[in-house]
Amino acid sequence: MAATQLTASPVTVSARSLASLEGLRASSPKFGTLKPGTFKQSQFRSLVVRAASVVAPKYTSIKPLGDRVLVKIKEAEEKTMGGILLPSTAQSKPQGGEVVAVGEGRTIGKNKIDITVPTGAQIIYSKYAGTEVEFNDEKHLILKEDDIVGLLETEDIKDLKPLNDRVFIKVAEAEEKTAGGLLLTETTKEKPSIGTVIAVGPGTLDEEGKVQPLSISTGSTVLYSKYAGNDFKGKDGSNYIALRASDVMAILS
Repeated sequence: MAATQLTASPVTVSARSLASLEGLRASSPKFGTLKPGTFKQSQFRSLVVRAASVVAPKYTSIKPLGDRVLVKIKEAEEKTMGGILLPSTAQSKPQGGEVVAVGEGRTIGKNKIDITVPTGAQIIYSKYAGTEVEFNDEKHLILKEDDIVGLLETEDIKDLKPLNDRVFIKVAEAEEKTAGGLLLTETTKEKPSIGTVIAVGPGTLDEEGKVQPLSISTGSTVLYSKYAGNDFKGKDGSNYIALRASDVMAILS
């Protein structure tokens, strides 16, 4: 999350103005008006507003519990692929990072299930998963292992290795013509919900903690739920989507 810094400038500030800032109050009406130069800028402490939780400097480590992992968030891209600078409002929210700590796992039935994601792994996670914390002046995320979409073994999303019950699909190209032969503009093209499975996760855990393989295999052409999963764009310009196997509605042949 971005931090907003409000610092002092050498201007005249009345007691009424100071009282209007949350957390700052004038000591009394006779405080009067501050003249320029009364305080140096280095002597005025910044007011920092953060949307993420901030871990106090006295804590030197964070140990996630259960099936949770601690991820250092990858910084958002500041440029487009063409080299154009992006304003902060246009930068896409990062969905990737590095695992820096893991919990002890969970228990299913009588079986202890360890976390399968190792520290140091580069991962992709669900867009709205977890809780952001700022630790050692860096942005981190605490989330459950099940919220990890997959492992990123190269810098190209097409090489994503999905985890658990997720499948990774290369999205079919959108139709450029209607059934009647009319050309469609980019804004009117129907979002495709058909694609080819290029990778599948190991499967789901049953009530005894044993892995049950998915019934979907790589190479299958599938029809999936239109608004499910997480969308990505590969370096080659192709569109990809990672979603749960339960969001795949049918296999086409």
